[in-house]
Amino acid sequence: MSRSCRLHLSLVTQGSAFALLCLLLGTLEIDALNLTLNNSHNATCLHAQWQMNFTIDYETVNHGLKNVTIQVPSNASYSGSDCGTNDNVSQIKVQFGSGFFWNVNFTRENSAYFIDIISFSYDTSDNDTFPDAKEKGKVSTSFEVNTIGVPLDEFFRCRSVMTVTEGNVTHNYWDILVQAFIQNNTVSTKEFTCDEDESIVSTTTLTTVPVPTSKPIPKERPHPGTYSVKNGSAICLLATMGLQLNITKDKVTSLLNINPNTTDYGGKCLKESATFWLNDSNEHLEFLFAIKNGNRFYLKGVNVSLTFVNSSDFVAANNNLNCWDAPIGSSYMCNKEDTIAVSDTFQINTFDLRVQPFNVVEGKYSTAQECFADSDLNFLIPIAVGVALGFLIILVFISYVIGRRKSHTGYQSV
Repeated sequence: MSRSCRLHLSLVTQGSAFALLCLLLGTLEIDALNLTLNNSHNATCLHAQWQMNFTIDYETVNHGLKNVTIQVPSNASYSGSDCGTNDNVSQIKVQFGSGFFWNVNFTRENSAYFIDIISFSYDTSDNDTFPDAKEKGKVSTSFEVNTIGVPLDEFFRCRSVMTVTEGNVTHNYWDILVQAFIQNNTVSTKEFTCDEDESIVSTTTLTTVPVPTSKPIPKERPHPGTYSVKNGSAICLLATMGLQLNITKDKVTSLLNINPNTTDYGGKCLKESATFWLNDSNEHLEFLFAIKNGNRFYLKGVNVSLTFVNSSDFVAANNNLNCWDAPIGSSYMCNKEDTIAVSDTFQINTFDLRVQPFNVVEGKYSTAQECFADSDLNFLIPIAVGVALGFLIILVFISYVIGRRKSHTGYQSV
């Protein structure tokens, strides 16, 4: 399994902790996929219903980075799906759209079955989906799961969203109910629950505030985290930031501080774009940087996905931002609190921010271009000092004049 996949699998418990990544605007409402397979004796041997989508990053002809989210329609084809035998591999195959193929294998070992290997392939020759892809042709990815052992007499359920990033593809799965190697032609009523569903209440740090309010109740200042992304062995992106998410869902406003001590991170650096993401068991946040006019970088996009205490999901995105603008070869810095308005329902409050997504030299930040709030403060400080010195000089002058007058009066009296 690749390193990126291992990082995601280790967030809560090995093999089952994931977070949602989806680059859509709004909350997802999609019909579930539903499949029941019978064996050669017409007995039910596999039952599954679930939802899934895929976010694919690809390089454009202009050396930029784009992404597209693929929704799986409920009328997808399951041709080739097979129960296998009791000692063999059963599999679900899904075909949809223009050249999209998805496959999951289940294996049996003693009295348990395992979700074994998941594979996904797509074709960038599809100009409707990938109109400006630099490389055209079929692309395949796969990864092993094989760490979730489910007793044969139980079905696996996971209402929470489970996400794996493998290569250029982010897999998103939720509302899962599946039982392979069904015994006695009967789907079990006993439930094997994923760790996300069991731990979501205890791990969440959301603070909800009833609406209407003019502002959410303030939360403590988030601790800044320090992050880096490598291209090979060299650091190509640096980021230091304290992040506070401001979410409005169902007329309730919530504040969430990102904890750098429990957050996984990563990214990708290309010639004219770079991505940086933060991920833990309940939230995924991604930043997209781009170059403009050939000599400046800026924050172009933000994508967020969250899972709430009640297992509902929140997704928002904006890929038309123009924030954190600075010259190439420098960094952008803003120590004071700043706010990025991603959508009407989602904002990011940043603290102690410094980023450099391009031209990092020897893993260190270059000279920083400060935000307006910081530069305004730096501008006001010397003014304030100058005004204070001016008043001091005036006071000294007045004291001198008064002293001279008293001295002159004393001479006259003599």
